[in-house]
Amino acid sequence: MEGSEFTEEWFFGAIARSGARVLLIGRRAMVALGIPVLTADYDLWVHFDDIEKLNLALAPLDLVPTRTPGEARQGGRYVLENDEHVDVMVARAATTAAGDRLAFDDAWARRQTVTFESVEVALPCTDDLIMTKRWSMREKDVRDIQLIEALRRTKP
Repeated sequence: MEGSEFTEEWFFGAIARSGARVLLIGRRAMVALGIPVLTADYDLWVHFDDIEKLNLALAPLDLVPTRTPGEARQGGRYVLENDEHVDVMVARAATTAAGDRLAFDDAWARRQTVTFESVEVALPCTDDLIMTKRWSMREKDVRDIQLIEALRRTKP
């Protein structure tokens, strides 16, 4: 794949200007909150109706969707990729193994914004970010939850 002129400022700015309801989740959300973790990709949760807006906004960065919007809605996820890798979740809601459900609309209503690379970025509130980590509950997710909870204890 050909390299793009990707910058996080441009990436997050394009998302913010798109009008798409998009939440940054995963470890990159933790980085945006100031938690020092390593990650090589981006994880987004896009509103079910806003896939086209997101794809159009990121097309100038040559981020190519691996599925059509219809296929993404059916499958619940897709990837935008070039030399960058963006996992995009498309679900009205997701449920943990314990049966706890988080709906996108609820997470969006409770979202927090942080300034990251001089651009406002929407993230789930702390409780909802922890919930997104509980969807998979891999070993790294358990450690991530501990880090998020530690951050919560240090902030007023």
